[in-house]
Amino acid sequence: MQIIDYKCPNCGSDMVYDSETGMLSCHSCGRNDNIDQMPDPLEKNVFSEGEAIEYHCKSCGAVIITEAETTATSCSFCGSVVVLGDRLTGKLAPVSVIPFAISKEEAMQAFRKWCRNGRLTPKGFMTADRIKGITGMYVPFWLYDLDNAVEVQAHATRVRTYEQGDYRVTETQHFDVYRKIRLNFVKVPIDASEKMNDRLMDKLEPFPYDQLKSFKTAYLAGYVAEKYSCDDKELFPRAKEKISDYIDSYIRSTMGQYTTVNYTNKHVDTRSKRTEYTLFPVWVLHYDYRKLEYTFAMNGQTGKVVGKPPISKARVASWFAGISGVSFLSLKLIAWMMGGGFW
Repeated sequence: MQIIDYKCPNCGSDMVYDSETGMLSCHSCGRNDNIDQMPDPLEKNVFSEGEAIEYHCKSCGAVIITEAETTATSCSFCGSVVVLGDRLTGKLAPVSVIPFAISKEEAMQAFRKWCRNGRLTPKGFMTADRIKGITGMYVPFWLYDLDNAVEVQAHATRVRTYEQGDYRVTETQHFDVYRKIRLNFVKVPIDASEKMNDRLMDKLEPFPYDQLKSFKTAYLAGYVAEKYSCDDKELFPRAKEKISDYIDSYIRSTMGQYTTVNYTNKHVDTRSKRTEYTLFPVWVLHYDYRKLEYTFAMNGQTGKVVGKPPISKARVASWFAGISGVSFLSLKLIAWMMGGGFW
């Protein structure tokens, strides 16, 4: 087993990843270390999956109890940040990571602002003062490079209407259409944690791939991290499903010159050319309102917030009443301008 912690060489305090500077930082004495120039502890050690049975905190010696998927956490006794090295090697080793760019304080402020913008949420909810907890979490994702060989046969028509003497003529041409298409998709993201809601994670996209960095354990210091629950082969069907609408849209774009198109045969052969295991930054917020708990997620790079807040029936009714009133007055004004006057 291996516990990795980052202690400040100057004062001995915990060092954590600082989203503002992009460096490993000591909040006690202000020391900053460039992660790109630091050797990673995992480069010298290789562990087999399941090797570690029990973890002990290096600072206080307490046993660290975690769920099987956890790869980074903190000691519940002394609060030291730790990375569980043996859960990040071999097949469990991420290739890349997108570090956090938004701090905890910035995430809280952004969430409060997002709540205030909720026009249909109850007034009490918008105060955003019932946050039960906020956790910075690195969520495991598989990135798929997918090659698609597409063959489509369809029956199409082109309809043309024109005047000919005293007659209005409608001309319909019929076509047998064949398309053979090659489509490639790069870095299609699929979250690989059973704990995370798939729809919530999908809505957090896009993540900025220009911020992808080669994985180093120092990026996890001070955050919670999970390892994947499902491997890339298990999630391949989800990746295929995710791109299906884009494939259909592209096929339709190649047949835009026709009036109607009816597919008689469509075959899509999707193959995974390459997969990359990576970690994406997500702030997870648990919010308590009227004895119910709501979960929201924030993209740790872009600040995008997703979740389903409660809806105020009174505000919805008021909103519809306002829309109806504006529509009614608009119709009256149009009638008056056309000579109809007001009723």
